[in-house]
Amino acid sequence: MGLRRRSRELAMQAVFYMDMREGRPAEQLTLVCRSRRPSRKTRDFFLELVNGVIRGRVQIDALVERFSSNWKISRMAGVDRNVLRIAVYELFCCPDIPPKVTINEAIDIAKKYGSDDSGAFINGILDSIRLTLEKEGLELQVPDGPPLEIGAAAVDADETAPPEDPPPRFHPVGRKPGVVRKRTVRAVSNPAENGSP
Repeated sequence: MGLRRRSRELAMQAVFYMDMREGRPAEQLTLVCRSRRPSRKTRDFFLELVNGVIRGRVQIDALVERFSSNWKISRMAGVDRNVLRIAVYELFCCPDIPPKVTINEAIDIAKKYGSDDSGAFINGILDSIRLTLEKEGLELQVPDGPPLEIGAAAVDADETAPPEDPPPRFHPVGRKPGVVRKRTVRAVSNPAENGSP
């Protein structure tokens, strides 16, 4: 997996987490980084994507709704919504990345983490935005602001060490994307504690 793909996947997970939970974005970002540990090579692009989406979320959401026929952003699946946010930011604010690469990466991530229909849904919206951007020109104004930083505990820790409080593990069910089950850990009782020999 390429470094930018890894950054995009981590950014989607972070933005998804922030989207689903209430709290201060800086603290949420630090929590995500403690459990996911972005490497030094992926960290800069990861932070650029997360900061861009957080600062420009209102403008990005309005643009996505404009190009999604009859779909409000709040009705979209969480994975689809956040993959779109990252890809739209990248289309407008990362001129060194070709638009088709951005769209293909978004589709692949959506297929990996979303439902069976996520790839086609995201492709339709992003391709419409790309065509309009090329033909008519569009602008995305991302407000300036102080960037979110990863807390010192997540940055300075040994990157090879396991996270202090690892997130639950999820495994695919029947090799279908987007369908997962939580792995449960069963406690094994000690026969000596039960009074058995």
